Amino acid sequence: MKAQDKIITNTTSYSMLVGDCEKKLNSVKDGSIQLVVTSPPYNIGKEYEKDQKLSLNNYLAWLERVIGQLSSKVSENGSVCWQVGNYVEKGEVFPLDLYFYNFFKQNGFKLRNRIIWRFNFGLNATNRFSGRYETLLWFTKSDEYTFNLDPVRVPQLYPGKRHGSDKGDKAGLPSGNPRGKNPSDYWEFSAENIFSENPVWDLPNVKSNHPEKTIHPCQFPVELAERCVLAFSNKGDKVLDPFVGTGSTIIAAMKHERVGLGIDKDPNYIALTHERIKLFSEGKLKLRPSGKPVQRPQASQKVAKVPKEWLQ
Repeated sequence: MKAQDKIITNTTSYSMLVGDCEKKLNSVKDGSIQLVVTSPPYNIGKEYEKDQKLSLNNYLAWLERVIGQLSSKVSENGSVCWQVGNYVEKGEVFPLDLYFYNFFKQNGFKLRNRIIWRFNFGLNATNRFSGRYETLLWFTKSDEYTFNLDPVRVPQLYPGKRHGSDKGDKAGLPSGNPRGKNPSDYWEFSAENIFSENPVWDLPNVKSNHPEKTIHPCQFPVELAERCVLAFSNKGDKVLDPFVGTGSTIIAAMKHERVGLGIDKDPNYIALTHERIKLFSEGKLKLRPSGKPVQRPQASQKVAKVPKEWLQ
């Protein structure tokens, strides 16, 4: 069967559409989506952008229209997780999240967190510092929104820490939450108060040795989508990714009994997502375990030692 023949699927657990998301979003019922998790094309010349790389202004105008459409599809207590990097032109960096913040704000959304997704590997720059993070903007449609903290708590760093003697009835009792801490308690920096609510998510990106690696050149891990799905939706809710790529959002939704909806203009990626979902349903899809610590080389490992050539 050709990839083009596998363009639409409707099941009780997920559905997918192939085509331009501006057109396909018209078929999505208003107010039916609890959560959007997506990473739109960065317009930096990746394989799926080469035939239509846009000027920065045209690129932003296109996604402003998409965001306008999404605003009517998200339920009143729903959320959007919009994950972006930077646009680079002639060595100049344009932080895309700053542009997108205004687009969402104009459509009535409220920013709850500007999440920093940090990773260790990527392209090495020569005329500026190498980029090792991207941002995920979490917006809500209103002040009444879903936020489930317990499913995404992480282990306490100091579980044995106790309240001091000046804490009254709490003196001597454990100071942490036995269910774990809020992931946002982990900071990268705290130089200014404006950053005090900005969590850093330390997750490896999908590179050559990642178990989830496919042919897609800019794939984000299921774990990234999974944390959003658990925190901002409930079982049975609909989760949309209008730029579905390899289906990370759909798999994260299905893994936790949500209903996934994906859109992509490339039928080959839709076919790839179908194949990954099939493997997931059969228990054969390789996934990085959620919450697994990022691997750090031990000082005794050869890869962590300075090469003899550098000592000459």
